[in-house]
Amino acid sequence: MKRNQRWILPILILLTVSIYINLPNHPGIHLGSFHKDIKTQLGLDLVGGVQALLEADLPPDAEITSENMQTARRIIEDRVNGLGVSEAVVQIAGDRRILVELPGQRDPDQALSTIKDTALLEFVDFGDLSTQEVSLLINTKINTDYQTSSDQNESGSSSSDDPVFHTVMTGASIKQVGVTTDALRRYQVVFELTPEGSQIFKEYTTNNTGKILAIVLDNEVISAPRIEEPITAGRGSISGNFTDESAQNLSIQLRYGALPVPLKVVQTETIGPTLGEDSLDKSLVAGIIGLSVVMLFMALYYRLPGIIADLALLLYALVTLALFRWIPVTLTLPGIAGFVLSIGVAVDANVLIFERMKEELRAGNSIERAISLGWDRAWPSIRDSNISTLITCIILYWFGSTFGASIVKGFSLTLALGVLVSLFTAVTATRTFLHLLLDNIKVTKHPKLFGV
Repeated sequence: MKRNQRWILPILILLTVSIYINLPNHPGIHLGSFHKDIKTQLGLDLVGGVQALLEADLPPDAEITSENMQTARRIIEDRVNGLGVSEAVVQIAGDRRILVELPGQRDPDQALSTIKDTALLEFVDFGDLSTQEVSLLINTKINTDYQTSSDQNESGSSSSDDPVFHTVMTGASIKQVGVTTDALRRYQVVFELTPEGSQIFKEYTTNNTGKILAIVLDNEVISAPRIEEPITAGRGSISGNFTDESAQNLSIQLRYGALPVPLKVVQTETIGPTLGEDSLDKSLVAGIIGLSVVMLFMALYYRLPGIIADLALLLYALVTLALFRWIPVTLTLPGIAGFVLSIGVAVDANVLIFERMKEELRAGNSIERAISLGWDRAWPSIRDSNISTLITCIILYWFGSTFGASIVKGFSLTLALGVLVSLFTAVTATRTFLHLLLDNIKVTKHPKLFGV
């Protein structure tokens, strides 16, 4: 065995142990400007949450392009991330539907309204209206020429006799948006405009100083500030009777724009955490039993090499779980099943190596040579079997991503990562342990230790 390969194992063990030991008191790893939060991500079926199926709210004969659905999926995914939902699942299911899973969410109405609402923001010219007239319009619905022109384009006419106000600019001109508080600790939404929007805002506020510019969301007036001076920096704020939650929701909707396809909720399901905890407990028990039986078989059948393989198997399990936390991988019940199955794949490599090793020992070779020859002869079989498993995992992952089968997707991902780690530990851990502990043992004096 090459000397430089022996450094791989202690480094691997050190990195793995550090992830588990340091995490309880340190939620993240900091390396200069780099910050990495490391935690175990549990899926919807383990921690509970909301699962919803959204469908395009258009007639059945209306044509919906795949590009529009993909754009809608990306916008919904951005909005979900803005809600702070970790490891949510947002994927297209068929031609007209989008599946959304929100682990940890308990209020489906609030979460889904934020996700699917369009949130059309308009800056509307109220001109020389008096303070009393403006106060009557706050929190009421109004008509704007932007909405009126849209309605006319769709229906060919407009039937409303209410006054129509001029829209100076829409939320499409917003570049960035966030939430802050003013001097009185009232929540407000602050925004930065695009260069084009900044120019429009600058010209309007310069020519209309002293007049009222209303901020209208979905036709409802939420505030109507007076222009005290020209606004030339391309920045502004939206004030209203906001709570932290409502301000964050408005910020999310404005930040990620309008959906290209109107969506409606056709199915929603709230999964309680109790069911998830029970499933997780049973999965852990099954995993522990499976790992224990495999380790017992290896120790009884292969004796001393089997015990060494058990050490490598424990290291494999720790490394794989550490990798799940580092990436992170969302652990669902199918994902846990994929991990448990990968343990059997990891043992398979050791079985092939030990069987070839025993053949070399029976032929009279030294233990050091038997390890090297056994590895060289077992490697083609190990390589081919693992590659075929990885190809299957890729097909399953593609199937899950394309047809909305998230269960298959989670299973294939954890199985594939487990196979890759098993290949790595077979090359480093098992081979290193065998050489370090067995090279100086004479098989002729202790044949029972090797099962020959």
